[in-house]
Amino acid sequence: MKTPTDIITRLQLMSQDGTKSDRRLAGLVLSDLDFASKAAISEIAARVGVSEPTVTRFCRNLGCEGLRDFKFYLAQAIAIGGAYLSPAPLSRDAREQRIAFAITEAAIAAIQRAGEALDMATLTAVAARIAGSGNVLCIGSGGISSMMATEMQNRLFRLGLPALAQVDGQLQCMYAAAATPETTLIAFSVSGHARSVIEAVEVAQQYGATTVAVTAPGSALAKAADTVIAFLPVEDGNIYKPTSSRYALLAIVDMIATVVAESRGPTALETLRPIKQSVNTLKVDDPRLPLGD
Repeated sequence: MKTPTDIITRLQLMSQDGTKSDRRLAGLVLSDLDFASKAAISEIAARVGVSEPTVTRFCRNLGCEGLRDFKFYLAQAIAIGGAYLSPAPLSRDAREQRIAFAITEAAIAAIQRAGEALDMATLTAVAARIAGSGNVLCIGSGGISSMMATEMQNRLFRLGLPALAQVDGQLQCMYAAAATPETTLIAFSVSGHARSVIEAVEVAQQYGATTVAVTAPGSALAKAADTVIAFLPVEDGNIYKPTSSRYALLAIVDMIATVVAESRGPTALETLRPIKQSVNTLKVDDPRLPLGD
């Protein structure tokens, strides 16, 4: 019997395309997850008006061995994604579309938490290493982490450093295999368990590269890297808006870039100047605009 990987999706499909009794049972479960996860088979059958064997057949049609097995997968789904199944009513602010305040306040709070928890001595040491590197490989997997790898490259190349971002898992390992002792690899992972990122760190170390991880302390990636800039996201529970963690990670990227720029001094400025010159000459002649952004 095939094990259900997402019992909620199967229930949703069953509520539309199943037999009459299966549709009724699926509708009951989806409308009252708490009851379905705790009720006896007799109570479920009575609530829908079917026989107990019908309830058993329903569970088997979902890919479960029986009611007990079904409850296990249902409890697992509730534990993992319960907040998305029965979300709390929107707050008055959200109903009135006062979104700007919610987003900005959460972003500010995330950045402040990251700043307070940050080990600046470690970050400064990492930046000093980057500033003297022959080349920098930035890697990340997933939405936020891959964005940070790309942004790290964007910050470093304009400082005169040969930096490259890779977000493809196989290419990460291939580029890591081309590392040298002059290479610094910067790995981003919010969870610290992105397999391709961990493997790339391990490969780069075989060739003498210095590896840095911006990740959760104690994670698999943190254990693999030479140096860790610890980052623990703290969410505010608003499941309707994107995570604020990316603002905090972006602040860490900017801190690293700033220290690198100061470490390189005039060398960095001489790279920034022609970039600014070309942008203003070829695009918009407004010195107030950000550098190439």
